[in-house]
Amino acid sequence: MKVIVINSTPINPIVIGRIKGAYGILGWVKILSFTEKIEDIFVYNPWFIFFRSKWKVIKLEYWRLMNNKNYIVKFFNVSDRNHAMALSQHNLVVESIQFPKLYNKDEYYWKDIIGCKIMTINGKCLGRVISIIDTKAHDILVVRSEEYGFTKYVDCLIPFILKKIIKDVDLIKNIVVVDWEIYKF
Repeated sequence: MKVIVINSTPINPIVIGRIKGAYGILGWVKILSFTEKIEDIFVYNPWFIFFRSKWKVIKLEYWRLMNNKNYIVKFFNVSDRNHAMALSQHNLVVESIQFPKLYNKDEYYWKDIIGCKIMTINGKCLGRVISIIDTKAHDILVVRSEEYGFTKYVDCLIPFILKKIIKDVDLIKNIVVVDWEIYKF
């Protein structure tokens, strides 16, 4: 398989999408965008994939919207279904410096929230954010507590509702303050 390679490795890789699978016989692939607006995935360039134990840059040749919510793309030098299938289930990654700088204290990227410590308004540490679930109603923080030891942990789901539940986000201290209690049964 011949993929355009630039001698570059992302220093702070951020996943912005995923190659879902081959589309047709001419090397097109279906992609899933993780950006807030699905079309914003095309704002970022270049895309990287971790393919066969190496970072590779993949270059878009064409893209188009299918059924109002999914995109298909054609990469340079991917010319048939077999090549497209080899790329299936790989994450689409960009360098984090491509994201616009945020100047407002109340603005942040989800990538900046992941890893933050979650503290209650009473000063109790609930754990650290390990991921964020996107739902139609609101986003959910997945918080992992390690209070049961290094090998056992408990995950807690906390809705990301500003002012009501999320009281403060301090990215300098890596702390999110929440009005939330965990009840043990």
